[in-house]
Amino acid sequence: MASDWQEVRDVLRSWREDNVRQSEEIVEYWESCLEDNIHKFGDEMWMVYEQVCLAAYDCHRIDIAKVCLDALNTKFPDSIRVCNLVAMKYEVKEKYNEALEMYDRILKKDKTNLLAQKRKTAILKSQGKIPEAIKELTDYLKKFMSDQEAWLELCELYIQEQDYTKAAFCMEELILFNPHNHLYHQRHAEIRYTQGGPDNIELARSYFSHAIKLNPNNMRALYGLFLAASSVASSAKCTPQKKKENQKYASWAAKQISEIGRAHV
Repeated sequence: MASDWQEVRDVLRSWREDNVRQSEEIVEYWESCLEDNIHKFGDEMWMVYEQVCLAAYDCHRIDIAKVCLDALNTKFPDSIRVCNLVAMKYEVKEKYNEALEMYDRILKKDKTNLLAQKRKTAILKSQGKIPEAIKELTDYLKKFMSDQEAWLELCELYIQEQDYTKAAFCMEELILFNPHNHLYHQRHAEIRYTQGGPDNIELARSYFSHAIKLNPNNMRALYGLFLAASSVASSAKCTPQKKKENQKYASWAAKQISEIGRAHV
């Protein structure tokens, strides 16, 4: 571990550029040399204060976070960025109502603040308030429709509510954004399979197949194809031709699963 403050500065700068938290190490750096030398960092000092504050939250070191927050509040008393840090402090202390109030104040000043909007959703989800979290996230996606991470989160929230039709819609949006992501096709197929019914099972088989086409080693998709094709083939309403085709798909999937399994033994 670096001990000279200049080495520590370079390490912290590298972690910021790579978007890496390394919270425990940062807290150790703070206690070993940063606290006594941070005044030597020039204007970079404020970014380091923020970085250390976030690390302190991760490690539940409110004492260190308070030092950083006090310095940032003194320098930037009306900063929305600092307000976000204050709201996160309430989260760490499990004062969720105060955190939500703070995020609401932030959003009144800046309706496009991504962090505040996402943190509100995270708090509501952690409190088990899934319908409220869904509302926050749908409102967010009306403004930022291309946020794939938010669509994935909304999909999972709908699944928790067993609203599979809306969950499938979320995955369809994601497939439009990134049609070459095999995991999106696989997830959509799993949702359709869970919905059940002849039409959904056939759709599931189709999406499992596409996921395998994009990634032949996707074991979940192979299992999904085997189950979906077997289900279609065993349906009483299945025509002889369709039954033969789906038995062939199921047999092929089973063979691929066996071959991949042997290759990893």
